Amino acid sequence: MRITDIRCWLIEKDGPPHPYRWRKGLQGSGDGTPAGKKPLGAVVRMDTDEGIFGAVEVDASQGRGTGALSIVERRLKTLIGEDPTCTERLWHLIWELDRIEEFQMGLLGLVDQLAWDIKSKKAGMPLWRMLGGNSPKIPVYASTVTWDTMSEFERHIKTCMDVGFKAFKLHAWGDWKADAELCRNLRKWTGPDADLMFDGSAGWDYVDSMRFGRVIEDLGFLWYEEPMREFELGSYRKLCDALDIPVLAAETSDGAHWNMASWIQAGALDMTRVSSFYKGGITGSMKIAHLSECHGMRAQVHGMGVANAQLCAAILNNDYYEQIVFNEAHIHSLAGMGRLAIVDGTLTVSDEPGLGFDIDWERVEKTAVARA
Repeated sequence: MRITDIRCWLIEKDGPPHPYRWRKGLQGSGDGTPAGKKPLGAVVRMDTDEGIFGAVEVDASQGRGTGALSIVERRLKTLIGEDPTCTERLWHLIWELDRIEEFQMGLLGLVDQLAWDIKSKKAGMPLWRMLGGNSPKIPVYASTVTWDTMSEFERHIKTCMDVGFKAFKLHAWGDWKADAELCRNLRKWTGPDADLMFDGSAGWDYVDSMRFGRVIEDLGFLWYEEPMREFELGSYRKLCDALDIPVLAAETSDGAHWNMASWIQAGALDMTRVSSFYKGGITGSMKIAHLSECHGMRAQVHGMGVANAQLCAAILNNDYYEQIVFNEAHIHSLAGMGRLAIVDGTLTVSDEPGLGFDIDWERVEKTAVARA
């Protein structure tokens, strides 16, 4: 089998259906698209000489749509003639391009996902089974956006409990004392048996990270995620040494498994992060998952979507699928999300081959604002 073409269509997207915000200082809904313009996502397709193709939708966040168009047009055509089932070789070739190009991190795994989509379809096997296979039934945690008041957090958390969630992660305000009070209340609302997590979104220095970490450690939280920016590993190592609660880090650091090896060697985390978009696609994520397992660590899958669902079903040392929750109407709609439907706090991953992107090609051709 050989790649015959790689194409990209730039597509206008509607704004986010559920406006939201994160902690103070971080952008929330929207990707900075100027007023009067629509966000630009993309659809990328890899064709082969056997008629099997791979397809991936690229969301509009952080300019990924226009970024995808650019790299397909300027760089990825060089892969025509390669065997898409040789995912290790393609992964290496992308890293060769990345050395100087430095692809946007959210696009680094684009070719890898396309190739695994083809490989799974060629084999006639669901991707998660091809990657080793653990279980198609994945427990899900409700991952909050940042609401304005304590009462809003309470109302939304209790709505999540009503529809069957048993695990919860907070994205809070960024004030460690106020966030600590929110965490105390979260434990009261959910009871002693719920798995709870906190994501600091890299908002604090070492001192505040340590003081806050001691609070949620006493509350029995499952993990403490990215409290500081992920540059200075010494501070993370000190934090891991000072706390008993597992520190989850290296979410936004570049370099896939090479970088993760440095974090592990430095003792700068207790759990690792993998994702189809930040860690070099499926291949990079599986390398990190196995590396983590070798060191007795869990590798938690970050983010939503069909590709990350496949990873969750494949990786033994992952605990949950992450589902962002925006408001009450959204929470009540989760059971009707097709391939990503969440029923009673559980996601059942499809047994169909391929990643699972369902693309209307006729509509793509008609509505594209640019092509490569």
